[in-house]
Amino acid sequence: MSAGAPSRTTTLCGVTLDGPVLNGSGTFDAIAARRAFGDVLLERFPFHAFVSKTITAEPRQGNPPPRLWETAAGLINSIGLPNKGLEGFLASDLPELAELPVPLVISVMGFSRDELARLAAAVGEREEVAMIELNVSCPNVETGLVMGADPAETARALERVRPLCERPLIVKLTPNASDPPAVARAAEEAGADAVSLVNTLKGMALGPDGRTPWLGGGTGGLSGPAIRAIALQQVQSVAQAVGIPVIGMGGIATGRHAAELLAAGASAIAVGTESFRDPGAGRRVAAELAAAAPERAVAGRP
Repeated sequence: MSAGAPSRTTTLCGVTLDGPVLNGSGTFDAIAARRAFGDVLLERFPFHAFVSKTITAEPRQGNPPPRLWETAAGLINSIGLPNKGLEGFLASDLPELAELPVPLVISVMGFSRDELARLAAAVGEREEVAMIELNVSCPNVETGLVMGADPAETARALERVRPLCERPLIVKLTPNASDPPAVARAAEEAGADAVSLVNTLKGMALGPDGRTPWLGGGTGGLSGPAIRAIALQQVQSVAQAVGIPVIGMGGIATGRHAAELLAAGASAIAVGTESFRDPGAGRRVAAELAAAAPERAVAGRP
């Protein structure tokens, strides 16, 4: 059983889901949650599809602490993508995630087009995987440009990945691009099956002395209610620019927030920061969405 009641099926990139609510990558640790809550997590899983933490080719420790700063209306994180690397993920984490009662979306990030393609190809070979999210928010070591901030870079990345991977590809857009609709169109034209947005916005916080950065990584990504208005505008502009599904996220804490992003043109939505406060937020949002706007719970393009 997945998030929310009543259950309303929807389709995303050809994959049937019980509803439109996903998690934001890295905002819900399903493996740790199952250890904490036991198999009841499987019976009352908060989401209709699960998006993994982003994995990289090699293991990463992440940024030094402190990694979080709570703002008046959100959260700044500087986690730094800690993960076991491709081999460790496939050997250790994927078998556990495959026991979840919903389709799996595996998020990957490479520091070059070849690395991104290798990750997507390796993950795409696994039958447990329903879709792949391409996190293109890092600088390409070959050009110095952030892949997802530049339409041409995004297109070249997709052109490298697409021939090697038959799984549906979701491109995770950065809100820090100068023209997100142009990036989304480039992704679509190069073979993306869907796009998701918004990722976090760049931010920083100063420590108690009021002079030096608090976060160990210096800066971080702002998420939560503070970015909801930005998410709404960017989702609408991107949805009007492309013909592929748009997964909307950014500050969703209630069913009404989800309904607003669906009304703006999203085919599905993702809950992120709210899960830190309420691990069952995805299920609650799905139930509120179905109760308040049942016709929107299944709306959007397939």
